[in-house]
Amino acid sequence: MKLDARGVGAFLRDPGACRVVLLYGDDTGLIRERAQGLIRLVAGALDDPFRVADLAREAVAQLPDEAASLSLIGGRRVVRVRDATDAATDAVKAVLAGRAPALVVLESPGLAARSRLRTLVEAAPDGAAIGCYPDEGRNLTETIRTTLAEAGVTVDPEALTWLGGQLGADRAATRQELTKLALYAGPGGRVDLAAAMASIGDMAGLSLDDALFAATAGEVGRADRALELAMAEGGNPVGTLRATLMHLQRLHRARLAVDAGQTPADAARTARPPVFFRRVDAFARALGRWPEPALRAAMTAVAAAERDCKRTGAPDQALCRHTVLTLARQAAARGR
Repeated sequence: MKLDARGVGAFLRDPGACRVVLLYGDDTGLIRERAQGLIRLVAGALDDPFRVADLAREAVAQLPDEAASLSLIGGRRVVRVRDATDAATDAVKAVLAGRAPALVVLESPGLAARSRLRTLVEAAPDGAAIGCYPDEGRNLTETIRTTLAEAGVTVDPEALTWLGGQLGADRAATRQELTKLALYAGPGGRVDLAAAMASIGDMAGLSLDDALFAATAGEVGRADRALELAMAEGGNPVGTLRATLMHLQRLHRARLAVDAGQTPADAARTARPPVFFRRVDAFARALGRWPEPALRAAMTAVAAAERDCKRTGAPDQALCRHTVLTLARQAAARGR
């Protein structure tokens, strides 16, 4: 089944008999937050070796066996698959066709709307597909107010409006910045505009998506800072490069549309998956800097870097960083 925004909260508090949860969308921080919440709810902890199995995307063939396994100490198990793609469709189909008791949690940032995996889970009576997109408008305001209130901190309307313009691109980054702001204000404190501006720095709201959009738009410094934050928040080199490849593929499809007669702005607005409205300008700038042959070469380079990162002993962090920042330098050079 496909859950709408109104039903997500209740489901995350009680998934019931659901056996497969697919978390997809543009907000990787929110995907991670919801996955961790479900795991804690069902298994009690993220790192319980008896009740939690964490599968790499490359090991998804083991999913049916892991889902059918029972815990030695009792209780329902959870099988988590990060960066799940359509390659997991057959394994998930096998789980849904059987009676495996475990809860399978699939984290799938950037999954296409017509994805076979998404179609399968949405149609399953014991499956749930949940979209995870950046907070904006009223939802973002409520997230800011609620997060600060949980820390015993209130916020002035003027500061709340300003924070709404700075945060929201990624749930994990938003919560990190609000935690820092709450510590700055202290228990029982109040956040005014001056306090908000003093606490929320240049890295507010940065995420992996920010790094990728900045890189392809030629913003080398911003791409570097955002990539550093994304890696510090738990991003892994292989997952980062896979996200980079998907970003370039979306840019390539839009570039083909421009070459066919669309304006860069129109191609950015009609891109699939949709581009978050705050990033449309950066996406359109990137379209102006990347001719189609250059995008094909960039996708080949990123795919090669991903393969290199999977080799034993490879300096994966350095390879990942070099690959993303090379894209940023190339884009910057084309803008001169």
